[in-house]
Amino acid sequence: MRQTHLTGESADYLGAREELRQAEIELMRHRERVADLRRRLPLGPVIDDYEFAEGPADLEAGDAPVTTVRLSELFTRPGRDLVIYHFMYGKRQTQPCPMCTMWIDGFDGIAQHVTQNVDFAIVAAADLPVLRAYARSRNWTHLRLLSAGSSSFKYDLGSEDAEGNQDSTVSVFTRDGNGSARHLYSGHPRLSDDIEQRGIDLLSPVWHILDLTRRGRDDWFPSVGYPS
Repeated sequence: MRQTHLTGESADYLGAREELRQAEIELMRHRERVADLRRRLPLGPVIDDYEFAEGPADLEAGDAPVTTVRLSELFTRPGRDLVIYHFMYGKRQTQPCPMCTMWIDGFDGIAQHVTQNVDFAIVAAADLPVLRAYARSRNWTHLRLLSAGSSSFKYDLGSEDAEGNQDSTVSVFTRDGNGSARHLYSGHPRLSDDIEQRGIDLLSPVWHILDLTRRGRDDWFPSVGYPS
């Protein structure tokens, strides 16, 4: 498709726009190189068959029994990878993380597309009835929601510390030729000492839409609710 030019655009504007277009092309190509490196990662270690709590969407506190599911059972068909988003909610994180909430709001909208290709779940440390109640308040109806509060899953994968502080993380698992679940990749917001919040921005289009504008992200941070 041709580039759009509007009447009255100055030579300076056109030159700057072309410079930006070339940078956007290089960024796309670099993203493809990074994705290729990720795909070429060797298999990580065999993962424990962690147990998660799972229950009906209308689960309330005091309801019993809740069902459980193993990590190996989250793979629904051969040849599919498993993506898990670690939700910052539970233990020391007594209130659901607004940033995670924004991401999961988006995941709920695209889950039917993602799960055509991979298995996908949200895991939190919060007790299952608490997690389910929050999901109902957000109208999350298309996601597999699991509690790992009684297992070491989040700690082992680096989204929880010894004191129970939570972090957002995305983890990818695959199965080897023997059917064993293997860790493939985990990404965290903190990429380095000077990059604390940008490591998994690609999981949400919100930041990229804001980046299209002159103000950009500025100091905006998501909230679980906004004034009308």
